[in-house]
Amino acid sequence: MNTFYRKRVIFHPCKLKTIIFDRMCEYRSFFAESSDLFTMERARRLASKAIIKRLHQNNKINKNNIIGNVCAIDSISTRYVSSVAKCYGFSEKSMSAKIMGSNYFAANLQKKRMISVDALKPSDTFARRHNSLNVDETEKMSKFCGFDSIDALVDATVPKSIRIDSMKFGKFDEGLTESQMIEHMKDLAGKNKVFKSFLGMGYYNTYVPPVILRNIMENPGWYTQYTPYQAEISQGRLESLLNFQTMITDLTGLPMSNASLLDEGTAAAEAMAMCNNILKGKRKTFLIASNCHPQTVDVCRTRADGFDLKVVTVDVKDVDYSSGDVCGVLVQYPGTEGEVLDYAEFIKKAHASGVKVVMATDLLALTMLKPPGEMGADIVVGSAQRFGVPMGYGGPHAAFLATSQEYKRLMPGRVIGLSVDASGKTALRMAMQTREQHIRRDKATSNICTAQALLANMAAMYCVYHGPEGLKTIAQRVHGLAGTFAAGVKKLGTAEVEGLPFFDTVKIKCSDAKAIADEAAKHEMNLRVVDRNTITVSFDETTTLEDVDKLFKVFSGGKSVPFTAASIAPEVENAIPSSLVRETPYLTHPIFNSHHTEHELLRYLHKLQSKDLSLCHSMIPLGSCTMKLNATTEMMPVTWPSFTDIHPFAPADQAQGYQEMFENLGDLLCTITGFDSFSLQPNAGASGEYAGLMVIRAYHLSRGDHHRNVCIIPVSAHGTNPASAAMCGMKIVSVGTDAKGNINIEEVRKAAETHKDNLSALMVTYPSTHGVYEEGIDEICKIIHDNGGQVYMDGANMNAQVGLTSPGYIGADVCHLNLHKTFCIPHGGGGPGMGPIGVKKHLAPFLPSHPVVATGGIPAPEESKPLGTISAAPWGSALILPISYTYIAMMGSNGLTDASKQAILNANYMAKRLENHYPVLFRGVNGTCAHEFIIDLRGFKNTAGIEAEDVAKRLMDYGFHGPTMSWPVPGTLMIEPTESESKAELDRFCDALISIREEIAEIENGKADVLNNVLKGAPHPPSMLMADSWSKPYSREYAAFPASWLRSAKFWPTTSRVDNVYGDRNLVCTLLPANHYEEEKAATA
Repeated sequence: MNTFYRKRVIFHPCKLKTIIFDRMCEYRSFFAESSDLFTMERARRLASKAIIKRLHQNNKINKNNIIGNVCAIDSISTRYVSSVAKCYGFSEKSMSAKIMGSNYFAANLQKKRMISVDALKPSDTFARRHNSLNVDETEKMSKFCGFDSIDALVDATVPKSIRIDSMKFGKFDEGLTESQMIEHMKDLAGKNKVFKSFLGMGYYNTYVPPVILRNIMENPGWYTQYTPYQAEISQGRLESLLNFQTMITDLTGLPMSNASLLDEGTAAAEAMAMCNNILKGKRKTFLIASNCHPQTVDVCRTRADGFDLKVVTVDVKDVDYSSGDVCGVLVQYPGTEGEVLDYAEFIKKAHASGVKVVMATDLLALTMLKPPGEMGADIVVGSAQRFGVPMGYGGPHAAFLATSQEYKRLMPGRVIGLSVDASGKTALRMAMQTREQHIRRDKATSNICTAQALLANMAAMYCVYHGPEGLKTIAQRVHGLAGTFAAGVKKLGTAEVEGLPFFDTVKIKCSDAKAIADEAAKHEMNLRVVDRNTITVSFDETTTLEDVDKLFKVFSGGKSVPFTAASIAPEVENAIPSSLVRETPYLTHPIFNSHHTEHELLRYLHKLQSKDLSLCHSMIPLGSCTMKLNATTEMMPVTWPSFTDIHPFAPADQAQGYQEMFENLGDLLCTITGFDSFSLQPNAGASGEYAGLMVIRAYHLSRGDHHRNVCIIPVSAHGTNPASAAMCGMKIVSVGTDAKGNINIEEVRKAAETHKDNLSALMVTYPSTHGVYEEGIDEICKIIHDNGGQVYMDGANMNAQVGLTSPGYIGADVCHLNLHKTFCIPHGGGGPGMGPIGVKKHLAPFLPSHPVVATGGIPAPEESKPLGTISAAPWGSALILPISYTYIAMMGSNGLTDASKQAILNANYMAKRLENHYPVLFRGVNGTCAHEFIIDLRGFKNTAGIEAEDVAKRLMDYGFHGPTMSWPVPGTLMIEPTESESKAELDRFCDALISIREEIAEIENGKADVLNNVLKGAPHPPSMLMADSWSKPYSREYAAFPASWLRSAKFWPTTSRVDNVYGDRNLVCTLLPANHYEEEKAATA
């Protein structure tokens, strides 16, 4: 027997021997007395079960793997029979005949020895890593909610009339494993060709400092946060964004900047809208100089249609304001073909006619060039891409808009400002929120919501790392390389170098521009062909003298080059005229002059990171935001050079990996949504809304229905909905909801019939923003269609649809998807995001295109009548599309469907746990909610003086980010757990809310003061708790550790409650002088 177990048993042979002997003793009499084969077989099976049961029990105690033991039992040899028979006095022959002769045993033995094919499949499947609930938890939670299974819960929640049977993904149906996905992405990356780019046009090669790449771009402590609405647990990235704003104001010479916008083209379009608003819409013409980037011109032209503005392209030397109808003019500085012009007189002339001037600029150039603000520009826009953010085939990149104090409240986008906390200490917050879409709706300055915060942080840290001298050194080197190239081409005499001043882009006249570009491509270099006889060459920080020598060979016409770049460089002079040379200091704050070694920057980055709560710490249950897992495998390709280092206007044959991924992703999204075609161009959810409505507008215009401009929007809609509709020139008609939170169908019917001759669209979110699946959604869609309108579905809540229903099946004509919600692109602290739109077949021809690279729907429609251009890059923020693609491909159809089901289960489980402590505001017809739910706190204002903000702030002391506050219903909290959160985390959050309810009860019962209590005092940072004096009626310990789990690990807010009113009344949106903080420290000492 010992010999047998040395060969067969993997763990604990002696222990197994004892167990078998003990069990056999217990069944000895049964074996001895049984002569019947059936009885003998039954005894053997009982013995086997008992042995295995004991092994499992023993395994639980000793935490040892028993697979080997079980296999040994199931594959017992005759030596086992012999040894056991001798020990127990059986005849070996009779025992062998009775046991081994059993047909059942022989069949079972053969079966157990067979190796399952499934067991040999790769084990690194992904869905089980993303969906957090196991089978046992799913069953228990379903029963807790009153249902036998998760499927029963889903059946009771999602209306039967809109359920789909299944969705099939073809080759991705089962889902790739993580290792398979990585190999697949490597294969796609290998199909891309990374040529040296000299294309320019607002996109440049750049070195991403490794310390920034690793510690921001690849760091979930930076990329998993939400927009910093909760300032007390967001001070780190707020400081970084304030650095960004200071960087912009210093370089542009204007005092106010935002942080940030989607891209340079949309920033210019926002500036155009500002000019229109400044002059109150009284002037209807906007001029764009011909030296602007072509993509910027087209984005502005498309946006102007919605405002009924006329866009006219003009030469800067021949501008006429005599019509009195011009509200603004846009110029490029430096120009798209490289020229650097002095706009001082141009701006004076414009101002004399009451015209506002917008300048699109280059931040690196501004380290050497006279700032636009000093020339008198009213608004300055641009991209921060070349400050350490990869091109990524078009984005994401942080754009900016700077302006004067006079126009600050007309600015679009988020603005970071200074305020004070409860102790009087300086603290940061998002300023002037009352002008944003979530408050002002259709009267907002812009529809922008998600911006590019993560990329703004990268650009700001690039600036911090290099400092003013480092940036100027880079700029001078770039300018020197451009000058060296220009001098060399002049020496060659094969082409004519344009004589205008330049910074980094050299314009060349030649006989055959295409032939030169083709020759450059043979050397793996891309040059920009402007027209038949014009070519431009743009230089950047990655260009070398060797690259310039290669360019000389290209321009030599096949002849030998009698010089090198290094030999002629010393002869090159500055090409910038003295009148345009920058003299004003910039980036003088210590922040930009203190962190120039990697150690210093590393510590600064981690200092800021430690101030911010992210998904690394705990769940972020923001309703309608879907803060789910951003898996590491999904994020990996985003930093691969084969994806990062491709210019968005590179020839298509150099981006075949990207193009294949676009096609695959488009097909997958069509399957998920039930649509026929997708555009990947919109680079945010709000941008997708705008694009979708413009598609509907173009469709109506194509049918001659110019009068269809009425958009019906429920009052419960996201604020971006009415803001986007207003941008498209639509008139908004609001409809209400009933007591159960459903859209009032009769109001919809009445509005549609009243406006049937002018009805353009209905905008609807599904499930609703109240967290319920409305039973009448298909009827609502029919009402709109019967009255000549189209249905636009807001895809913000798509996480409760995937695999269960779809916008197309429900009846929608167009829908945008927030890839940064449902499909795992991280929120980045306020961006990046993506908002691609899917459409039905009849709308596909109108999907956006691009002036430089022709694009359209995926799959391509039979005909194309594009509405115009939505984003600066052809495929929007292409670099982050691999994240959503890998998520869908790894989850497979079943994994995605299970994700939707678990999201619904998690929300219902939490609602059930909390319903006895807080009123749950809305539920569906069967008493369930969708993937999110709302708890009502309004009653506490009367009983305890407590409001939603107090609960959200107190949650910080428990280590949590508060849910969505006072939206869509004032005085409430909307909670969305997502499928990625474990039951343990859900319980921890529920326990925190229940504990807070008990704290409220103490106020209601008079045990705690109405004005001075633990909720009103929240949050409690260490500086408050460790102060010498403590005047609170509750203990420091109670303030800091309201739950037992906090003692082992606690996230600490770094500031007490921030004063929002003070911040807006005393608006400061740049870094204060360094001595301010020293004086503040001394005052509080």
